[in-house]
Amino acid sequence: MKQLTTGDYAVFIIYFLIVAIYGLWVYRRKRNADATSKDYFLAEGSLTWWAIGSSLIASNISAEQFVAMSGNGFTMGLAVSAYEWMAAITLVIVAVFFIPVYLRNKIFTMPQFLHQRYNSTVAMIMAVFWLLLYVIVNLTSILYLGAIAVNGISGINFTVCLIALAFFAVIITLGGMKVIGFTDVIQVFFLILGGLVTTYIAVSLVAEHNGSSGVIDGLKIMSEKANDHFHMILKKDNPSFIDLPGLTVLLGGMWIVNLNYWGCNQYITQRALGANLKTARAGILFAAFLKLMMPLIVVLPGIAAYVLYKDHVFDSGAQKSLAENADNAYPILLNLLPAGFKGLSFAALTAAVVASLAGKANSIATIFTLDIFKKLRPETPDYKLVTVGKITVVVAMILGVIISPFLGIDKKGGFTFIQEYTGFVSPGIFAMFILGFFWKKATSNAALFATIGGFIFSVVFKFLPKYADLSFLYPYGFAVKSKDSGLFEIPFLDRMGFVFIICIVGMWIISTIDAAKGKKTNGLDVDASMFKTNNAFAIGSLLICGILIALYTLLW
Repeated sequence: MKQLTTGDYAVFIIYFLIVAIYGLWVYRRKRNADATSKDYFLAEGSLTWWAIGSSLIASNISAEQFVAMSGNGFTMGLAVSAYEWMAAITLVIVAVFFIPVYLRNKIFTMPQFLHQRYNSTVAMIMAVFWLLLYVIVNLTSILYLGAIAVNGISGINFTVCLIALAFFAVIITLGGMKVIGFTDVIQVFFLILGGLVTTYIAVSLVAEHNGSSGVIDGLKIMSEKANDHFHMILKKDNPSFIDLPGLTVLLGGMWIVNLNYWGCNQYITQRALGANLKTARAGILFAAFLKLMMPLIVVLPGIAAYVLYKDHVFDSGAQKSLAENADNAYPILLNLLPAGFKGLSFAALTAAVVASLAGKANSIATIFTLDIFKKLRPETPDYKLVTVGKITVVVAMILGVIISPFLGIDKKGGFTFIQEYTGFVSPGIFAMFILGFFWKKATSNAALFATIGGFIFSVVFKFLPKYADLSFLYPYGFAVKSKDSGLFEIPFLDRMGFVFIICIVGMWIISTIDAAKGKKTNGLDVDASMFKTNNAFAIGSLLICGILIALYTLLW
């Protein structure tokens, strides 16, 4: 039943008041009359390790995971957890190798890195590129999927849900990164608590409808009735192989997805760039541990919904809705929760959506204000830059509300939509960053090739099956036959791997030619001592690696 009880609304209002009051307190306590634009956008020197870690997770976990990844849990099972578990080890790599480079070279935005390492042309192109990507793909997806979920749980008009989420996020974002960072701690608390409650009740429902009780029995029944949903590495004959192509999740494109997202993404790195190295690393390690538990919150409910769907537990309307779109799994599941618990899960979902929207809007404002507006009008006073940033937040959110219903996000599956279309630019960006970090000979011409050429090659590989027979790749696991078109297509994670290799080789060739012509490069300040870690960080990293090895061994 699509409605919330008085008890549900009471729980939600309590959540809303806690976040609002705490956010106002943080804003007033940490407000500084002499605050700079960097203080507003980056909360320079203000965030603690636990605030950084919480903010990383709150910004990352959204409707994209709660709704769309749960939908993937419904269709393909636990294998989609690779995005979360591989992210944990990726965060360790970013903390060790990426963050020290940014902090040593006083880099606060990703376009600033490109300007400092390559030139202003590369930086400006990528600043515009990122703005378009963040607004058209990321912001709209978070808004749209969040509104679908809220509408599915409460029955409130979809458009009203869309506007309300945007408004709530704008209020938090206007307080700056300090308010976002510290309120994210509360958002993560509700996110995890509400998420775990949902998982507990969903798995218990599976047990109950099969004449048993408890979470352990529920998990056993789920593994028996949906055994194919409990394998991390998919085989070629699995319908979901096109989205998660076998060992590629361990050896190929999944690394590009994660390293680019966590290490070369303003939306994420912004949380750590205002801190010192020790605090930043501790916060990122904390986020890595939180990442390990995310599949319990966002994937297992989807599998539980699949088992309940197969057992025809839902009413006819819900059964039909699930048959049409697996992304409806999480909202439908929440409608089975008891009063009060439904409100808690509703608050968790709203917290995830609003925190992600706030973080994304702040990153959009940061890039536009510091890397585009300030470059075009360098004489602008610092306090006016903050005003420009706030206006940018409002404009971006309005654009998101207007265009999100027209992008077909619900047709492909929200999570896959975001991953695939972000994947058109990820290989080139990551190639440009990784060589920019660790190879001083990489030139600006090579970076332009990776930026523009990487996108072009991604498009070519996407549409290549229409003009060429790629069946020869099938035996090697690099192609799968589409049920819709009958053509052999390259899974998008494999496409990303191929394009990344092309970009690396192309950058090496172009940089070598430029070097022969005497072209100089702007190398960064990098030395081996930057990458040393303290004992506590090393122990935590080894623990994460051990847990991941155990998980993949158990669930292979």
